[in-house]
Amino acid sequence: MADITEQLKQRIESAIASNEPLQIVGGNTKRFYGREPVGEPLYVSDHRGIVNYEPTELVVTARAGTPLREVEQTLAEHKQMLAFEPPYFGDRATLGGSIACGLSGPRRPYNGAARDFVLGCKIINGKGEVLHFGGEVMKNVAGYDVSRVMTGALGTLGLLLEISLKVLPRPEIDTTLAHECSEQQALQRMNAWAAKPLPVSGTCYVDGRLYVRLSGTALAVEASVEIIGGDYINDGGIFWRGLREQSLPFFSDVKTLWRIAVPVMSPLDLSGGRLIEWGGAQYWLASEVDARSIQEKAAKVGGHATLFRGGQRRGDVFQPLTKGLRRLHENMKQAFDPHGIFNPGRMYSGL
Repeated sequence: MADITEQLKQRIESAIASNEPLQIVGGNTKRFYGREPVGEPLYVSDHRGIVNYEPTELVVTARAGTPLREVEQTLAEHKQMLAFEPPYFGDRATLGGSIACGLSGPRRPYNGAARDFVLGCKIINGKGEVLHFGGEVMKNVAGYDVSRVMTGALGTLGLLLEISLKVLPRPEIDTTLAHECSEQQALQRMNAWAAKPLPVSGTCYVDGRLYVRLSGTALAVEASVEIIGGDYINDGGIFWRGLREQSLPFFSDVKTLWRIAVPVMSPLDLSGGRLIEWGGAQYWLASEVDARSIQEKAAKVGGHATLFRGGQRRGDVFQPLTKGLRRLHENMKQAFDPHGIFNPGRMYSGL
């Protein structure tokens, strides 16, 4: 364990004094995500260690540079887990990087997103102040829930020092089934399953096959298998890890990968290879179609598109903001990082 808060604080104060932008670097496994990083590196991986873990309270608090694998291994010893199933994208992934990116895995629509499990955090803001938000219980928020605002902000509002997370018990068993069907049939089945009290914890349609994961007690899973049917997949764990880490064949040799979130059952008129998960709410699109066309079509059906890998990272990587949302982002940036030193432009140009 190592607490280097004072060292980090001094480095940030120096950057403020010299008006020097900083790019926050943890395990560096998600450098590909967001717009092109700029600024001098601020390394935080040495700020690590689990600060507090109460298995009976279902809460863990760890420093931002703590390896994600270390956190999950500690939880596994007590048959618990991070229920939002965060992707690693590399062995050096850290807890802080996972929360800063706000990415969630296949369990997200069934258990909740990363920000749903953040109870509190400690940060250094753009004034060099160490601030603590939230706590280690679910009902502790008055006013803005700042700890959740930090989730997915890509470090543009401040440097995460510590994060407190709610954890959940691991399911007794996981079972994966597969159905051969068309895309339309897959969407209809996923939508029908969502309307029933089934222990679904993952869905994915790719290459003409619909995969569904069931998680829970043996009795509940066995009863649900009778309802859903399909072929058993013996290596289901490998499949879902491959989906989470984007190591499935679908992702191989993809030059430009888009992540598109849409309302379930929305028609998405876009060419390119596609993988559908989250019950039909998330599409992974391998396409060289221009960014404006993809983002406009996503917005037309009430969704949004993110350039996830490849492509032109100096443009609009994330869905362009409306004037109102842009003003809100500007106000947040001014409040937390008035000198604009943290990851400038990593999410949107000029912020």
